Amino acid sequence: MRAYWAIISARFRMLLQYRAAALAGFGTQLFWGLIRTMIFAAFYRVTSAPQPMRQEDVVTYVWLGQAMLAMLPWNEDREVRMLIRTGNVAYEMLRPVDLYSLWYCRALALRSAPTLLRALPMFAVAALFFGLKPPPSWACAGAWAASTLAALLLSSALTTLMTISLLWTISGEGVTYLLCACAVVLSGMAVPLPLFPNWAQGVLSALPFRGVVDAPFRLYLGHIPPTAAWTVIAGQLAWTAALVLLGRAVLGRGAHRLVVQGG
Repeated sequence: MRAYWAIISARFRMLLQYRAAALAGFGTQLFWGLIRTMIFAAFYRVTSAPQPMRQEDVVTYVWLGQAMLAMLPWNEDREVRMLIRTGNVAYEMLRPVDLYSLWYCRALALRSAPTLLRALPMFAVAALFFGLKPPPSWACAGAWAASTLAALLLSSALTTLMTISLLWTISGEGVTYLLCACAVVLSGMAVPLPLFPNWAQGVLSALPFRGVVDAPFRLYLGHIPPTAAWTVIAGQLAWTAALVLLGRAVLGRGAHRLVVQGG
């Protein structure tokens, strides 16, 4: 375990150095957060039908999404991608550690470090000026924090699976764009999931993407009571375990069939 913790720690500290990129990302996410809140404000202004979420809750949901955007599994590990394309992944396979665990630890750092750099200023600015509301109780805040940690594990499992898929592709853009689109739409990042039609709710609840965004956000808002947090977290961890097992199986098959030219 010390080796894997060292991998997470080293990768995390390295990613924390990209402060200029984090500042640029914060500015971009702030801009898009304002655009999205204005779109929803226009929607609530013209609709007369009752909605499953209040406008102020949607605004908070949007700003939570902007703060936690970097935790979404929207890209693979670019360094591993380059290793696969150049054939240097063979060196990764010779390391005295489990290959899947190595890549999963890198994914944990990839999903957490940029999120930390961008989330803290986003929470401060959005809470002061743009309508981000605090959780209604300490119990909701604790449930959100616990579910966010589970969402990090789930997102890292999805990221690792995306990285492993590069063993079968030439460039990897296709898989990345497809999974990114699915994650943005089906997690609630684009539109809060309660605003989707009733016929879609069952499908959205059954997919793993809900556990990355919608589940922790609705715990934050109190829409899901804190007493139900353990059920939500259990679902997130179950999907994480399933994706880890799938990733290990896919990686084992890919490593068995891998051929590296040259050297």
